[in-house]
Amino acid sequence: MTHRDTIFVEDAKILECEQHPGDQVILRLHAPETATRAEAGQFIHIQCDPALPMRRPLSIMRVSAEAGWVDILFKVLGEGTRLLAMRKKDDVLSVMGPIGIPFMSQLQHSRPLLIGGGVGIPPMVFLAETLRKVTGAYDPFVIMGSEVPFPFTPQPSKMMLPGVPNDVIAAMPLMDDWGIASRLASLQGYAGCFDGYVTDLARTWLDVLSEDQRKEVAIYACGPHPMLEAVAQLAREYDLPCQVSLEEFMACAVGGCAGCTVEVQTDAGPAMKRVCVDGPVFEANSVFPAV
Repeated sequence: MTHRDTIFVEDAKILECEQHPGDQVILRLHAPETATRAEAGQFIHIQCDPALPMRRPLSIMRVSAEAGWVDILFKVLGEGTRLLAMRKKDDVLSVMGPIGIPFMSQLQHSRPLLIGGGVGIPPMVFLAETLRKVTGAYDPFVIMGSEVPFPFTPQPSKMMLPGVPNDVIAAMPLMDDWGIASRLASLQGYAGCFDGYVTDLARTWLDVLSEDQRKEVAIYACGPHPMLEAVAQLAREYDLPCQVSLEEFMACAVGGCAGCTVEVQTDAGPAMKRVCVDGPVFEANSVFPAV
C-alpha cells in the first residue's frame, strides 16, 4: 500500500464538543499530525472508548493545519458512537489518520457540484473549504440533504441561484461566510429547504445552465448508498464526471482485513476493492455502472 506511511496514530484531546438535535455530535480534536496531512474525502479511525477495542471510521469535516485541529461530525447509531458522544472536553482519544484516497479535483471543471446527505455532509464541507482556497478558480454549489435537523442553524442565503425556487433559501451559514452558494433539501418540511431529494434540487439547477456551463460541472458526493446511486444516475443523464465517497463498515481501516470490500468495474473487468485504502472515493460509474 503506497500511502501506508502517511497514516499516523496520535493521542487527540477533545477541544470542543457540540451536541445537536437528531443525536448528532461535532467534536473538535487536537490532532496535529492528521490536520497537517488530511485532504478532503479522507477519514480517521477513532477509539470511541477505552472499554471498546474496535475503532470507528469517521469522515473529516474541517481541519486547521496551523492550529492542529480536526473536526468530525457523527450521528449516534450504535454502542461505539454512543460512547463517543459521552466523551467530554479535555478527554483524550486515540486517532489513526488520515486514511484513504481523497477527492481529486477536476481542474478543467470550474463549477463543482457538491452533494452531501446526512453524515455524508462532512466531506463536502471539507472539499468546499479546499476549493475556496483556490482563489478565483472554482464556483462551487453545495447541496446538503438531511431527514433529521441539520447540525447547524440554517439561515437564509444571501446568494441567489438561477433555477432554484425563490422560497428555497435555507443555507449553511458557514458557506455564505465563505462566499459559496449552498442550499438544503429535506422531506421533513423544514423552513426554507427544498421539499425533495438532493438529486431533484441538483436537476433544477442543472436544467437552467447553458450547454457550455454544464460542461464546466463536475459532481462530488458522499452519503447513503441509495443517494449515491441516484447521484451516479444523475451524472450519466447529464454526461458529467462524478466522484463518490462510500460509507462502509470497517474493522482495521488500513487494508489488512478486507472487510470493507466492494465490487468495482475496472478496465480489466470487475474487481474487489477495499473502501478504506482503495477508496473511500471512487469514480461513480465504476461503483454504480449503468444497467
